[in-house]
Amino acid sequence: MLDKVTGRGFAGQATDVAAPAPVVRPFRAADAAAWDAFVRAREEGTFFHLAQWRLVLERSFGHETHYLLAERDGAICGVLPLAEVRSRLFGHTLVSTPFCVYGGVVSGDASARDALTAHACGLARSLGVDHLELRNRHRANPGWPCKELYVTFRRPISPDPEENLRAIPRKQRAMVRKGGKLGLTAEPHGDVARHYATYSESLRNLGTPVFSRRYLEVLKDAFDEDCEILAVMQGARPIASCLSFYFRDEVLPYYGGGTQAARELAGNDFMYWEVMERARQRGSRLFDFGRSKRGTGSYDFKRFWGFEPEQLYYEYHLVGGKAIPDLSPVNPRYERLIAAWRRLPLWASRMAGPPLAKYLG
Repeated sequence: MLDKVTGRGFAGQATDVAAPAPVVRPFRAADAAAWDAFVRAREEGTFFHLAQWRLVLERSFGHETHYLLAERDGAICGVLPLAEVRSRLFGHTLVSTPFCVYGGVVSGDASARDALTAHACGLARSLGVDHLELRNRHRANPGWPCKELYVTFRRPISPDPEENLRAIPRKQRAMVRKGGKLGLTAEPHGDVARHYATYSESLRNLGTPVFSRRYLEVLKDAFDEDCEILAVMQGARPIASCLSFYFRDEVLPYYGGGTQAARELAGNDFMYWEVMERARQRGSRLFDFGRSKRGTGSYDFKRFWGFEPEQLYYEYHLVGGKAIPDLSPVNPRYERLIAAWRRLPLWASRMAGPPLAKYLG
């Protein structure tokens, strides 16, 4: 059956023609270049929709992926990355996409979006999962249960560094300057082990299980120059570290944290300012501060930097489950576990964290 669709090609050309229904099929390795070109050309495409994430999830965690694409007349008109996460403790889910802030369908028209969503629902039923989860920036399936716990923070980067500094509220701007006055320096490097040492300590202090170092190594290998590590140094001692991604004209400081010394020396403020400044020099025009849960310290920190929260919509199609999951650390049932985790020796948290964290992305 033919339907009328209006879409845009890679170059943004408008079309208004009677088009055949799209055909949905599984991703093949040979599709990677065309998949990524489609994602980069669409406004709703994100770094987390890139095809390399399929290999990252498989090689780092062993999660089976089910990437889907829609075609019309041999050309891609929609994509949907999906990964299956199976755990005795945390359930059996199909997610777009675990360990990522954003996910869901990227499409050129409503017909492709609907076809991919319907195919994903059918796949979820055939796999027997508890639920299908789509991590959307905008509401896409109004009839589905939706978790609105998370927000994201995004703001333009000016070509003028002074304008970027003035955009930070006065109190946090003083913290950025404090780090410089105390002699902190920023040092880019490619040593994943060095970053992991600082970042894993930061997560232990927050009471959060850390994933394996292998995951960061796979990320660095998969995204190469679009994955940058920046360390904040007090003399020869690293006190904070951030792994950032670059996508189109955006920078995404994604895995960042500091030691206790970083709090005392304003190291985290100094670090994110240096990430922004390096991104500006690379020509980036948007700073994506990532997601945070309302009512948390990271949420407040980003607001203190002058960023306004943008609601994220994590939508659920329930299959075997009766309600949407609640694995958030702000859930009161996890308070004792978090408190106990903070008391673990660092070596113990690095050993015990990865078997849990691989299911908590």
